[in-house]
Amino acid sequence: MFYWFLKNLLIGPFIFSVFRPWVRGRENVPERGAVIYASNHLSFVDSVFLPLVVERPISFLAKSDYFTGTGIKGAIIRWFFLAINQLPIDRSGGKASEASLNSGLEHLANGGQLGIYPEGTRSPDGRLYRGRTGVARMILEARVPVIPVAMIDTEKVMPTGTRIPKVRRVGVVFGEPLDFSRFEGMEGDRFVLRSITDEIMYELARLSGQEYVDVYASTVKKQRPPKRGKAGRARKAAERRAVSAAA
Repeated sequence: MFYWFLKNLLIGPFIFSVFRPWVRGRENVPERGAVIYASNHLSFVDSVFLPLVVERPISFLAKSDYFTGTGIKGAIIRWFFLAINQLPIDRSGGKASEASLNSGLEHLANGGQLGIYPEGTRSPDGRLYRGRTGVARMILEARVPVIPVAMIDTEKVMPTGTRIPKVRRVGVVFGEPLDFSRFEGMEGDRFVLRSITDEIMYELARLSGQEYVDVYASTVKKQRPPKRGKAGRARKAAERRAVSAAA
């Protein structure tokens, strides 16, 4: 009910009138049943614009930090994400990450729509980075349609680190469903998982027009120096070195 209220009465109409999002490939969005939307990730507002242009509710696997904050601010953020039915995902790996993915599988088993960012984090520079294979395992176990989604220009509306969005028109491109039924029963094969993930990333690069970098975005972020003074000019050089080293 809260999700419906925000989308249709409180926030949705305002965002539509101000940012005027355009959509391509809407015919690829299923009208019923469980589905996974695998999207590139340019900005925090990706999780705002994608649900706005899809009729049925979408739940995202959101980083667990949003659900573990302390104090009044932490409580408000936690309440908000739970109220709009977002699912926490632990990125630390091991059993914690596996439990997070299982919550997504349960949501799909109940016929829900699930949004996933295969990169695992927002792009630090607008390029498309290597995908995490958790999305592939979920695809094989859930056996549901997979729709690639390209968010266009959302990083220009709200770049990483900013609090106030800029008024820019954004786009959402839905690709044709990807079929991975040929890999059914092979969710334990890491080479198969990598192959599926790479195919998804290739399609996202095609739909979005982004340059693809075969390195994890988190690796580049960890090696970024502070963006202050002369270090600002050195940041891009350090990112290039990080990409080259990781590759």
